Parts: sequence; structure tokens; C-alpha cells
Amino acid sequence: MKKIKVIVFDIGGTLMEYRNMPLSYVILKKYNPRINYREIDYSPEVIFSEATAHWTGDFKLDDVISEFFASMNLSAFIYPETCSLLKKLRADGYIIAALSDVAIGMPDELHKSYFTELLPLFDRYVSSISCGWRKPNPKGLFEIAEQYQVTPDEMIMVGDEEKDIKTAKRFGCKAVLIDRSGEKRYMNQDYTINNLNEIINITGGLL
Repeated sequence: MKKIKVIVFDIGGTLMEYRNMPLSYVILKKYNPRINYREIDYSPEVIFSEATAHWTGDFKLDDVISEFFASMNLSAFIYPETCSLLKKLRADGYIIAALSDVAIGMPDELHKSYFTELLPLFDRYVSSISCGWRKPNPKGLFEIAEQYQVTPDEMIMVGDEEKDIKTAKRFGCKAVLIDRSGEKRYMNQDYTINNLNEIINITGGLL
């Protein structure tokens, strides 16, 4: 096995979580992949243009998008061990990347604004908006591998959902499930951890 060079983290549910985030939004139901499966991602402009197509009067689409998400009063909670763990891994010489699905219709810049303190800790940030595909499509992992000239067996992916595990498997790298609930879920992952710090205890020469 080759030495691992790149560690890719999902963001929501893995490094932090949104508070008050609904599972679906009624006006965007058509685009919710939990209801209508899709891997391709659409920009907020495409989604909200359709949602407001029947509106009359003058309005700015950017204002509609901003007001929509502002009304949710979302707040972010970064898990206590996140920043220290990412700093340690980078100090140990690993390339740290993030691969995140952006909430339906949310602009990428707004998405990033909820975890600004994490952004300097990533060597590369890829989102479903920036690469155009949602997980489990592995396009984002291919972009990261290409940038750093590494092969799948030189990367691992850490995430909290089955789609994260499927993404890693489709790409060909090892998959680590973070299971904060302790429910011993099995999703075909290679390794399971209960908090981020446990990643340094994974055996078998992975890290």
C-alpha cells in the first residue's frame, strides 16, 4: 500500500453541523436529491429562476436567494476537535482537502461563510457547485487527485453519510465513516471512527 498523502473530509456532519437546517424546502422540492435522486448539481440561479418564474413585478434574484436563506436563521457549530485535528494532520505533512455538497440552492460563498475558520486549514476546497456534481459522484475527488498528482490509493475520504462512503468507493480510495452516534452503522466503509481524533489511531499502515 502506498503512503497516504491526501486526506479528504466531508464538511457537514463531519467537521461541523448546521443548526436549524431543514431536510427539504417545499419550493425547492423538485431539486432535493433525497426526494428526486440526482448527482448533477445546479446553480442557485437556475433553481431560483424556476421557483420564481410565475412571480410578477420587479425583483432581483440575488435578493430572493439571500432573503430565503436568511429566513432560516441557520447557525453553525464546529465540532470541538476539528481545528486542532486538521492543524495536526497538516503539521504531519498531509494534504487536507474538503469535498462538500452545498445545500440546495445555497450560493457557495454563503455556504463557506458558515465555516470561515476552517477554510485556511484546507489545502483545497471543492464543492458540488464548483465541480458541478453531488456525491456519490466522485468528480470532486478526481479534481483533487489531479491537482496533487496522486492516485486513489494515496488518498482517503472521511465522511458521515453513505454517499460519502460510496463516493470514496467509486473513486477507488479507502473510506472512513465517522459515526458520532455510536450506532455501529455499516455502509461498506473500510474504517469507522467515533470522533475525528480517532483517525490517527487507524491501524494497518493507512496513515
